[in-house]
Amino acid sequence: MFGIMQQGGPLMWPILVASLVAFAIFVERAFHLHRAQIKTDDFLKGITTILKTKRIAEAVSICDETPGPVSHVVRAAVLHHDRDRATIRQAIGDAGLAEIPRLEKNMNILATVAHIAPLLGLLGTVWGMMRTLLVIKQNALPVHAEDLTGGMWQALVTTAAGLIVAILSYTAYNFLVGRVQSILIELERAANEILAFLAGSRAEESTPAADRTES
Repeated sequence: MFGIMQQGGPLMWPILVASLVAFAIFVERAFHLHRAQIKTDDFLKGITTILKTKRIAEAVSICDETPGPVSHVVRAAVLHHDRDRATIRQAIGDAGLAEIPRLEKNMNILATVAHIAPLLGLLGTVWGMMRTLLVIKQNALPVHAEDLTGGMWQALVTTAAGLIVAILSYTAYNFLVGRVQSILIELERAANEILAFLAGSRAEESTPAADRTES
């Protein structure tokens, strides 16, 4: 490994740092998104069952104990359960908007690494070719193969390293984007279901008992 770093020249170090940063971000984000994705159907079923018995504090407590954006959005809805539909929808929307930056935290850095890694490799290639031409200029003709190998190795190694880091970083970024999109779909579904449930409950409460009996 150290031999390859030496052959690649000084630009191998920023490529290595970029790869370590990308790996650390991927591991942290993958773990965070794994914790954020819960069984939405089971969670909503439990919350609605509790809300039917008017145990609001218990429902809020369960939301606090459950990780992930779905529980946070449902918590916002539950806290505004006694408000009108528009107010509940606004509370849900505000909570959802606050969750998006948390889900996408540091992912822009991963995308940046995917873009700059091949550029660093290209810069290393240019550097290596300049080194080769400088050797030719200094030694004049005839030029021996061993005089050129240093610059050629630097050009090839940095190019390969930059492309490898870029490919892996871009793949990791797309994987995380897919996980975020999946969570956002679940978030939207949970928001619609809890809003419909709370709005329906308020409609039942506002209907006179006599009207309910006749229906």
